[in-house]
Amino acid sequence: MPLSHGDQVTLLKDILNNHQTDCCGSVSECEQLERLVKSLMVNTQIDGNVKNILQEVYQYSQNGTQSSDLDQHILSNQENLSQWVNDIDQFS
Repeated sequence: MPLSHGDQVTLLKDILNNHQTDCCGSVSECEQLERLVKSLMVNTQIDGNVKNILQEVYQYSQNGTQSSDLDQHILSNQENLSQWVNDIDQFS
């Protein structure tokens, strides 16, 4: 059963929150973020402001999957992670 738009947004925020809180994550979480963003980007119900945020999250996740030190990548994006979650909450 596919995830609803709301479930996808919730999962996206959960992963971002976990990265922000734990200061660590996995390549598979970054890959999941990429899949979620791709799915949400084609959804016509998504606010244009959220699409801009999703582009940034996608870039973050791509850089994370290619990083030789994923935990450092997450640590260096702490401010972005909390901002993205706040912005998504504001627009969705």
